[in-house]
Amino acid sequence: MSSVSNPEISVIVAVKNEEENVPLLAAEIVAALDRADLNWECLWINDGSSDTTLEQINKLAAANPRHRLVDLEKNFGQSAAIAIGFRTGKADVLATLDGDGQNDPADLPRLYARLREGGHAMVNGIRAKRQDDIIRKVCSKIANGFRNTLTGESVTDVGCAIRVFKKEAVLNIPVWKGMHRFIPTLVKMQGYTIDEIRVNHRSRERGITKYGINNRLWVGLVDTFAVCWMKRRLVFPKAKG
Repeated sequence: MSSVSNPEISVIVAVKNEEENVPLLAAEIVAALDRADLNWECLWINDGSSDTTLEQINKLAAANPRHRLVDLEKNFGQSAAIAIGFRTGKADVLATLDGDGQNDPADLPRLYARLREGGHAMVNGIRAKRQDDIIRKVCSKIANGFRNTLTGESVTDVGCAIRVFKKEAVLNIPVWKGMHRFIPTLVKMQGYTIDEIRVNHRSRERGITKYGINNRLWVGLVDTFAVCWMKRRLVFPKAKG
């Protein structure tokens, strides 16, 4: 099987120490996108894993060249890993989902179809029935409301990682640790519009979560002030034509 030269969609999955989830998630991605008859590729961004995640991705790529490995030289964090995916994806349409198995790849074809039929630059997921513990739910609700209030942008579920979007909408957004929590907001700040649809959300069955109050809620709230500053000061110039 040859690699994909002109995929319709590039799926970006940033992973760190997800050795148990990678093979199962890959199988779900293949099933969902092949069933939808899409020409696809999947970029696995290995963000400094210390377990066998790298070996698992290499096995995927050897068996099916639609899977591509991007191996970072060290752990840079989820935001940087995703940003590398933005630049590396071959398709004009990109998608992201978390590597922990909580996002359902079966939702990708619906998100892609909505993007194609509408005039929006992004279709963002809304986790319909969140399968997280109460601490994560509360942190997410507080952070989401805080971001929307301060930035003046209305996004129902900024923290939902599964989304499909035009590549042009994300190539110029600034990258910092924590940027991934603000992707829909940063897209809207450039003048693009987004759509939202409800998606499936699953509990983490394998591996250990990397998120807690200290690295999720408080950091996210502080970053919101930085985004407010960016909204006032950043410009995204575009030439005519």
